[in-house]
Amino acid sequence: MYNTSQVSFIIGVHPNTVRLYEKIEFIEKPKRTDSGYRIFEEIHVDQMRFARLALQSELLQNGLRKKLTEIIKLAAKRKWDDSIQETNKYISMLNYEIENTKEAITISENLIAGLKNTALEISLTRKQAADKLEVSIDTLRNWELNGLIKIKRIENGYRIYDCNDIKLLKIIRTLKCVGHSLMSILRLINSITKKSNADFTQVLNTPGENEDIVLECDKLLTSLETSKNNASVMMKMLFAMKEKY
Repeated sequence: MYNTSQVSFIIGVHPNTVRLYEKIEFIEKPKRTDSGYRIFEEIHVDQMRFARLALQSELLQNGLRKKLTEIIKLAAKRKWDDSIQETNKYISMLNYEIENTKEAITISENLIAGLKNTALEISLTRKQAADKLEVSIDTLRNWELNGLIKIKRIENGYRIYDCNDIKLLKIIRTLKCVGHSLMSILRLINSITKKSNADFTQVLNTPGENEDIVLECDKLLTSLETSKNNASVMMKMLFAMKEKY
């Protein structure tokens, strides 16, 4: 049995954090004494450790943070099988984002080197492009309205996304994931339009950051791979808690 201060000392957080985790259902509600003091048990300590590990992840996007929150709350309700199932989904989502980021790095390096497009030509509608990139149609519309990309139209007025459009959109998507503003990304796109061997560092960092696009993508990739490693530990913790409780 533990009180709030003892749990906070074991986990290494402020006592208010323990109370907050109870409030937002990251741990199950503890019993109370007749005088109203919380009585925590070993499961609360394990749930706190689990939640803290899950929340170490940075730069999470495209539903990853929401999925993590869902997993933590399932563990707080002792729904072990459900939480294990959702953690598997979370790992699959991370794998998808890792592959996307690796591709964005390759595309960016090719643009910097001035390499020509050797991919097969494609022709996608806005919905098909949104599905391929796993973003909303409104997101694509917003990027176009802000001048990040100009999409060709066919005779009936419908937009058609080709292979180069998709490549550019993948870079935009990755840059948004690492926190660049639309204005910063617009400077990049304008530079790419003018010359294929654009100075990414100068474009992205006027004014502001000191890292170029490839380093930004590398930063995201490192964060995603760290999150994947944490997810493997989370899975082991879930199986251990399932057996223990």
